[in-house]
Amino acid sequence: MSKSIANLIDHTALKPDTTKEQVETLCKEAKEYQFASVCVNPTWVKLSAELLSEAEAVKVCTVIGFPLGASTPEVKAFETANAIENGATEVDMVINIAALKDKNDELVERDIRAVVEAAKGKALTKVIIETSLLTEEEKVRACELAVKAGTDYVKTSTGFSTGGATIEDIALMRKTVGPDIGVKASGGVRDLAGAKAMVEAGATRIGASAGVSIVNGEQANTDY
Repeated sequence: MSKSIANLIDHTALKPDTTKEQVETLCKEAKEYQFASVCVNPTWVKLSAELLSEAEAVKVCTVIGFPLGASTPEVKAFETANAIENGATEVDMVINIAALKDKNDELVERDIRAVVEAAKGKALTKVIIETSLLTEEEKVRACELAVKAGTDYVKTSTGFSTGGATIEDIALMRKTVGPDIGVKASGGVRDLAGAKAMVEAGATRIGASAGVSIVNGEQANTDY
């Protein structure tokens, strides 16, 4: 199963001090292990697209409004268009968490839809709801709004908040979005057993910086 798990992993390097050499290594590993994508900050999208230009199976994923989700819908839409222009084929956007907590569902949906529409026909979209900051009711509402706005995936976490993916959250998100929307578990997935548990709970993607360790059946010390 470790080989099939590799095809579900977004091989991730999102720390602010990530260097060019580390991105080059990330892309090399992604090609070797046939990960689903590399997930990098927008500044590294162009380089990643160049390095992966002959590896069609490995996508270039980036993050939008990351990690706080507090920029405006217009800025997120611009970020998305710019990332796609630079070679991104998947975008993971962070919702406006405060708007969700304020029950301003109109803004949350508009925020997500701005990214979805900017990416339409050009890139797959994943919506990060930051589960560690939400109540169960808020998690459900965030997923419902993401589906309503037209996303391809819902995603648990940025990996930069108070916690990451849990089995319970993945199960809840899968139940909420149904069978046709992807669910990405991210933050804190460090080994093969953990990745398998997320898939069994309903995840169809795994976001992890420990991709190599996961497929090799090792325990990683990194969070994201």
